[in-house]
Amino acid sequence: MPVPTYDQFIEPLLRFLAEHHDAVSIVDAYEALAERANLSDADRAMLLPSGTQAVFKNRIGWAHDRLKRVQLSESPKRGLWQLTAAGRAFAEKHATLSDAELERIASSDREPRVKVKGEKTAGSGVAASPWASASPEERIGVALTEIRERVARDLLENILRSPPQFFETLVLDLLHKMGYGTDRSALQRVGGSGDGGIDGIISLDALGLEKIYVQAKRWQNPVGSPEIQTFMGALQLKGATKGVFITTSTFTKTAVADALRARGQIVLVDGAQLTSLMMDHGVGVQDKAFRVPKLDSDYFDEG
Repeated sequence: MPVPTYDQFIEPLLRFLAEHHDAVSIVDAYEALAERANLSDADRAMLLPSGTQAVFKNRIGWAHDRLKRVQLSESPKRGLWQLTAAGRAFAEKHATLSDAELERIASSDREPRVKVKGEKTAGSGVAASPWASASPEERIGVALTEIRERVARDLLENILRSPPQFFETLVLDLLHKMGYGTDRSALQRVGGSGDGGIDGIISLDALGLEKIYVQAKRWQNPVGSPEIQTFMGALQLKGATKGVFITTSTFTKTAVADALRARGQIVLVDGAQLTSLMMDHGVGVQDKAFRVPKLDSDYFDEG
């Protein structure tokens, strides 16, 4: 089943903590609620877009945060959760949580939900949007994903508007930023008529004894088998064993199959991977940093 949203974890967490008079470890809470939600191994392995934490653990953590905000729970020590006296009285009084009580707890200090065009609404008129009940980290992750998708489209549009020679230089700049070549001068653009399918050469050592040959195709149509075979022939003439074929478009299945059958190693990089690498290594983009604070528990343990 899908991983419950953080507000859907609130009541199960309240009941679990109510079952224990003493404080329980966060790890035990994670495991207990995962079992009660019948989460599969795949559900448990699902990570936030940042890759820093399992989604279900993040949502349980925010469920506890909401219980803390309304003073129903607390963290008496690092790594432990426990209901307050008010929390135990609340759990005993409410055999089940009404929608109104759950909404009160879940929406503490949360911005009002805004209905987005196309969203379905619950009976109360509140937007039934997954975004509304996502944890802050998830909302940040989703926003960053959308930003990367937009920038990826912008990168490809600008590359396609630029001269072919610019793209060949861009590819070498990227490979250098990724750590290839002893310095930038070790990556040379050699594209032009009669290049035999070779647009760039990377010297991996100071003497140029080991080289990688690069082909850069600024295309909109998929790269097919003929182009890969031409590149393979050019590598063979050079006596090369390593090649990188980078395109702004995609590769056909036969092109991929041909690259796998090459005598040497040929790496294929399509437009999606190209733009992702450009963003990861700061080529053609500028990063804007956001400071996201996180409690340093070690600092307080030293006190």
